[in-house]
Amino acid sequence: MQTTQVIAGAIVVVALLAIVAILVWRAGQRRRSERLQTQFGPEYERAVEQAPDRAKAEAELEARRERVAALEIKPLEPATRTRFIEQWRVAQARFVDDPMQAIREADDLIGEVMTARGYPMTEFEQRAADISVDHPQVVDHYRTAHAIAVRHRSGAPDTEQLRQAMIHYRALFADLLETSEDLATWDARPTRIGAPAAHEGSPAPSADTTTPATEPPRAPAEAPSEPPTPTR
Repeated sequence: MQTTQVIAGAIVVVALLAIVAILVWRAGQRRRSERLQTQFGPEYERAVEQAPDRAKAEAELEARRERVAALEIKPLEPATRTRFIEQWRVAQARFVDDPMQAIREADDLIGEVMTARGYPMTEFEQRAADISVDHPQVVDHYRTAHAIAVRHRSGAPDTEQLRQAMIHYRALFADLLETSEDLATWDARPTRIGAPAAHEGSPAPSADTTTPATEPPRAPAEAPSEPPTPTR
């Protein structure tokens, strides 16, 4: 009888330990899912949709995170950042007369920025996966712009789609620069594709904003959010 009680007690203890282990494992999985969802945002849902199951999707995202953690990703030097901004403005201005060439230059410039920051230049899907770790909110801009560019390398380009590609590239480019100060200066300049660029040394606008008494106050003009239609 005593032996039977000991065995029964041991079984209960083992069962309780198993239950505790399962609960701990599930809590760990839940914390892992929440961490990945927080880090990857919309990219998490995309990975889950494409993977056979959630566990495989999370394993793939973890692999991305570990891969990028092993890279030496670094911020851009101020002079390098300024040079890239000027190169972007040149590509943006070119869109009016040669949209396809502007798209090629924008794609090349994204690659240059990635290389300068420490991302390896592998095949496109791997580059997008690497970017998704630290820039999950804009990686879909990269995929969309790249898909449009590839689609129009052969055949007649659709101007509106090329315009959208340029906007997608711009969103990724701005995020890769990671600087609010320089981007504020850049956004204050003409953003319309084909508009004359501001140059260093140009006189700054007057700080006196007093409106003459004979004229009503004027609201500042809003900067266009999209490039204009190229000339044909």
